[in-house]
Amino acid sequence: MKHKIHIDVESSKIILKLDDTYSPKTVNEFVEKLPFTVDLNVWGDEIYSSKSPITQPEENAKSPVELNDVAYWPTGKAICLFYGPTPIGNPGEITPASPVNVIGKVVSPDKSILSMVDGTKATFRKA
Repeated sequence: MKHKIHIDVESSKIILKLDDTYSPKTVNEFVEKLPFTVDLNVWGDEIYSSKSPITQPEENAKSPVELNDVAYWPTGKAICLFYGPTPIGNPGEITPASPVNVIGKVVSPDKSILSMVDGTKATFRKA
């Protein structure tokens, strides 16, 4: 099942499409916990949240990930949006700090949002 999610960040909006193909339990809990508010941080070209209300273990977890993947990081209970390379990993790879449960894709906007979100609060909600 696919779900459209909005992340409200100050005057901007990030749009996600969740897909339960790879991590169905994680996607289901994510949708059940909506809406929720977290702090956002930036690490390389990744946006990650402070501790989210989701508590799933690894579920088909992977590393590296693909451009624009949305994932849940079980180690930190964080939601991660991958817009490009992170500070670790091989050149040309997008490598999370540890394996993540991929739950969807970022639809918009592009990585220009990175400079606007570090240290801000964001609310995840159904579209």
